[in-house]
This record gives sequence, structure tokens and C-alpha cells, in this order.
Amino acid sequence: MGHPGQGRRCKVHDIELHYTDSGSGEPLVLLHGTTGCGADWKHVFDLGALATRFRVLVPDLRGHGGSTNPGGELTMRQCALDTYAWLDALGIERFRAVGLSLGANTLLHMAVDSPARVEAMVLVSATPYFPAQARALMAQVTEENQSPEEWARMRASHTQGDVQIRALWRSVRGLKDSYRDMNFTPPLLSCVSARTLLVAGDRDPLYPVELPLELYRAIPRASLWVVPGGGHVPVFGEHREPFERTALAFLTEPGAPAV
Repeated sequence: MGHPGQGRRCKVHDIELHYTDSGSGEPLVLLHGTTGCGADWKHVFDLGALATRFRVLVPDLRGHGGSTNPGGELTMRQCALDTYAWLDALGIERFRAVGLSLGANTLLHMAVDSPARVEAMVLVSATPYFPAQARALMAQVTEENQSPEEWARMRASHTQGDVQIRALWRSVRGLKDSYRDMNFTPPLLSCVSARTLLVAGDRDPLYPVELPLELYRAIPRASLWVVPGGGHVPVFGEHREPFERTALAFLTEPGAPAV
């Protein structure tokens, strides 16, 4: 299958999707967050060790990293369709998954649309819809207010240059006016059959803890882990080791406790 750093490409709908494919065993799909890329997972998991337990499949979602997005529009629904088309091209029917923010919301679409395909998933900073406070922060995202450090980070992650980076920031800002893409009701969420671990920070500035609680109450086989003092996507830095341990236990041991 290659090693964690070996990139491949797959034609999916109107885009070229960049991904890595390593290890062997049951498929594990890792979906990154907004303005991130697949390589971010090296800051969350020991990918080499992970590849001894799973076939680790890591895409750059539409418009991110090495993946193109000629139309410029970004929705979680389209990312879900892209991801399923890519998995179909690889011949993968059923899988486990971890998603961060954008990736978690993409997985919500996937688990609602094709419940039988998702065996288990860990959703970090997912939401059923965008609340007012998230929309207010989205509205503030412009290329003019990005720091030199943020420009440097983005240039290191996205291979198509500043045009791609500006398009990503426009996409994030455009989400403030998006109401149809993320609009999950309890009846829709009740269709999810995957064992689901919801991970949320109790200090998330985008999605208050009431929102993952809504997901927890609506998804039939859900567990909820609220990280004390955690912000948006509390899986990096001091939170990395407990998250890695808990997520892997949940994915591999059906009877394991959530925390």
C-alpha cells in the first residue's frame, strides 16, 4: 500500500483528489478540518503505528492540500459525495473513520446517506447546523486579516499557491450564508447506524457544547466526550495523547468506554 507520505491522485467528479494509502487491514478513513490537509494527521496519530493496525486512507478534501476545486464552491455535502466516489474507486464498501470539524461534518453526511457503509466513526467538533456565533466568526475570515504566520502555514499545506489559499478563505467566509448544507434534524440523525464517538471542547468558540449534545441525543449508538478546557478541535498538543488512546480504543473495541 505504500508509506504514509506517498501521495496518489484519483479523478473524482470534477476534481483531482490527492490522497495517501498505507498499511493493511480494515480501512480507516481520516478526514481533516477546514483549511487543513491530510498531512495534519501526523500531529494527531502516529501514522506509522496506525498503519500496522489499519489500512489508513487519508484524502485532501476538495480544494485543500493537493486536491483541486475548479468550481470554487465548498460544501460538506459535496465533500461526502467526493469521498464516497473515491472509496468506490478503491473498491472499499465498509470502513471506520475519524473526522475533524469539516471532516466530521462530512462524515455526518456520509453516515446519514449510506448508514450501512460506516461501521464506526469518531467525530471531533461536529455540529448539526451552524449557530450564529460560528457564522459571525466565518464572516471575519478575509485574506487581509491573516497573519504572516498563517500565510506561511497555509503555503506549506496547499500545493496550488496563493490562488488556492484565497479561494479557501473565501469558501470559509461564504459558509456564513449557508443554511441547507448543514441542517441535520433528529429524524435524519436517527438514520445513523455507526457506533459514534462525539468529541467536543467545552470552550469551543464556534459550536457550543449544546450542539454536540443534540447530536448525542439524536444518533442512536452515540457516546459523548466533552473535553474540559478544550476549544475547537481539541486533539492537538496536550490533548493529543488522551485523544489518540480513546479514539483507537473506541474504533477497535466495540465494548470500550468512551473515555
